[in-house]
Amino acid sequence: MPFQPRPLLAAIALALAMPAHAEEPPPEQVIVTASRSNVERDKAPQTVVVIDKETIERQLTLSSNSSDVLSNLLPSYTPSRGKMNGSGETLRGRTPLILIDGVPQSNPVRPTGREAHTIDYAMVERIEIVQGPNAVNGLGATGGTINIITRRPAKGSFNQHIDVQATAPTTDATSATLGYKTTYRADGRLDKLDYLFSVSYEDQGLYVDGAGRPVGVDVTQGDLMDSHSDDILTKIGYRPDDRQKLQFSVNHYRIKSKANYVGVAGNRQLAIPSTSVEGTPPGTPAWNDVWTASASYSHYDLAGMELSAMVFGQEFEGLFGADNSATFQDVRIAPRGTLYDQSRSTASKVGSKVGLTKADLLNGRLKLTAGFDTLFDKGKQDMYGTGRTFVPESKYRNLSLFTQGEFKLLDTVTLHGGVRRENAELEVDSYRTLAAYNNTFVEGGKIKFNETLVNAGVVFTPVQDVTLYANYSEGFGLPDIGRALRAINTPGQSIANMRTLEPILTDGVEVGTRVRKGPWELDASWYRSDSDFGVRIVSVNGVFMMAREKTRLEGFEASLAHRFNAAHRASVSYAHTRGRYDSNGDGSLDAKLDGLNVSPNRVLASWSANWTGKLSSYLQVQHAFSQSFDDPAKAFSGYTLADASLNYKLAKGELRLGVANLFDKSTITYYSQSALVEPARYFAGRGRTVTLGYALGF
Repeated sequence: MPFQPRPLLAAIALALAMPAHAEEPPPEQVIVTASRSNVERDKAPQTVVVIDKETIERQLTLSSNSSDVLSNLLPSYTPSRGKMNGSGETLRGRTPLILIDGVPQSNPVRPTGREAHTIDYAMVERIEIVQGPNAVNGLGATGGTINIITRRPAKGSFNQHIDVQATAPTTDATSATLGYKTTYRADGRLDKLDYLFSVSYEDQGLYVDGAGRPVGVDVTQGDLMDSHSDDILTKIGYRPDDRQKLQFSVNHYRIKSKANYVGVAGNRQLAIPSTSVEGTPPGTPAWNDVWTASASYSHYDLAGMELSAMVFGQEFEGLFGADNSATFQDVRIAPRGTLYDQSRSTASKVGSKVGLTKADLLNGRLKLTAGFDTLFDKGKQDMYGTGRTFVPESKYRNLSLFTQGEFKLLDTVTLHGGVRRENAELEVDSYRTLAAYNNTFVEGGKIKFNETLVNAGVVFTPVQDVTLYANYSEGFGLPDIGRALRAINTPGQSIANMRTLEPILTDGVEVGTRVRKGPWELDASWYRSDSDFGVRIVSVNGVFMMAREKTRLEGFEASLAHRFNAAHRASVSYAHTRGRYDSNGDGSLDAKLDGLNVSPNRVLASWSANWTGKLSSYLQVQHAFSQSFDDPAKAFSGYTLADASLNYKLAKGELRLGVANLFDKSTITYYSQSALVEPARYFAGRGRTVTLGYALGF
């Protein structure tokens, strides 16, 4: 689809036409808890983005899909697939570590792509994104860290909040295509106790594309449309005195397909997308079921130091839909081509995080943080219908020591640095692969990963309001162990000798600048991340496999925001990403990473306005640029989408209206165009939808 710039230019022109008024006071500094050392957002030596509660609520009026929220606000985040499975959604071309209140959601033994769908964003207070590879939170952040912070109790002894909304397409609006959602929250603060209880329920109908056709359902990987989900969040905090706090939190999230539709394959050559028709798919409908729990203790003045300690646990179960894939066939069970089966991934993790910070060393110039982390993860993937082993039970244990330092060398120069020692062990049981892989016996065993990871950065403020920074950081991750283990078809293999299970070590560099001058905000950075033995996901006969190769991601990002007055603010941001890999093992980066491994270049623009004390509006436009890859069949045509919302305060409560895909554009998703060539998954994007919501606090 050719670039259609008029919506983007109209939004920018309209915003720039607003008259400038007196400068607003600078916003309060935000402490980034994901840094582990309480770094201020605008003083960090790398790109840090903080998404506040108001912004999240505005996005949820347009879409309840958490991947949509992230991709609408982060130009370097891959456009959302719109499905329950987010495989291929990357940050700066690599996998981010997703946390909920510091608890890792990613599963090191068998990543499922479901990590972005483990909580309803209606439960979220803010989101911290530290971009680029880093190891300060442990395993997995080769693309960056996304820390989701849950809601906090509001002031007052007893507060209640109820929120309802309904969503419908503007074409073919029927009971089948209607979606609705409701949220209830009660919270409060007493003398030493605070509490929060929140529950949400959502029922999503059939999606419709820009041409009025039903969007194709992904029965096997799982879908957000035609699903129902619920979330329950409970938090209790206790303060013995002004220096200490105990916090307990439990979140349970579940989403499950309603299984009312089956998919109809599209035709890529004729640009006909996959669609859906009424029918009952085989097997049990796909679901995600996740428990996340934590208990934390903070002491803000422990002999002049700040202590933070947390223990956590997570139980994850993800069921994929049934399929008669060649991978699942076994003539000992049923004639070839007739066996429908489905896989289920389960993971159980417990761990702890402890950090101790001293901030006033060397006359206040030096701040040191030291800590100790543990992680014990057990997971497997089985065949839900027949009970066969797909990925054997595997145990991952990690003990890590780290220290971070911040030294004010001069009034204008601050040095940052740290080191983390990872002591990890992977233990895999002996097993046999599926019949499709010759029922091969694989001897279990243990592999140890002991790595020392460093980071170093400098922040320079040559003049007031202008900051320059540079950073080097190393990331540590595991490959998708499940993909490697389940596909072994050669006898005589043992876990201890498998090079494909070696960790992914990523070196990242970044240089950038921040300018905060009155009503103007400018951010710009260039980055590069290298992995000598990286991972590239490839599709082989419809099954995703791993290729271990040298990879490099590089690019630059820039954003410009201007607050015209207290009522009007406009912003525009751009991200350019380039990914290469070594296709033949000669050390040369000779091939392009495709859409399963890297995002397109994108522009995001937005304009928010408060017209009166009661009426406010928001407009956002995104353009994903066309892109070619080494495989011509995966060429991406690009698209431009616009969304808008209105909020109006009533005497009691607030009414809101959101319109997503404002111009009802017909699109094929980035994933469907550039990640794989498969008629059954040639999915269209969602057409125009209208959401009407009402919120009341009392």
